[in-house]
Amino acid sequence: MTAVLLDTHALVWLLQGNERLGAASRTLIRDAAQDDCLCLSAISPWEIAMLVSKARLALDRDVGEWMQAALALPGIRLEPLLPDVAVASTRLPGNIHPDPADRIIVATARHLGAVLMTNDRLLLDYSAAGYVKTHCAEV
Repeated sequence: MTAVLLDTHALVWLLQGNERLGAASRTLIRDAAQDDCLCLSAISPWEIAMLVSKARLALDRDVGEWMQAALALPGIRLEPLLPDVAVASTRLPGNIHPDPADRIIVATARHLGAVLMTNDRLLLDYSAAGYVKTHCAEV
């Protein structure tokens, strides 16, 4: 099975039981987890902590505890920020917005040959241009 890389909001939706995460996405996540192919970029814990610190995201417990629980889910693995990925995030082809976290997530997906599960319209458009494989999280 092809690896599935969760965008940060897809992980949050999954753990919070948000109904915006579609049925096909839940199935894809379950299948990827069963095959040990469910991934999370190393930048996502930082992004979640930043959102919490800015009061843009509320969690049911301390962000550190929340992340530990998320990373303890069966079948999920945290992908390190490799030097090659960090460099590649600055050299992505085509038109992609400048958000560093999203650039690292895209570069990680490309490095892994993974499908990026996201609902970010800019990343879905980037995928439509052929630069990364995506799956819309709301499907």
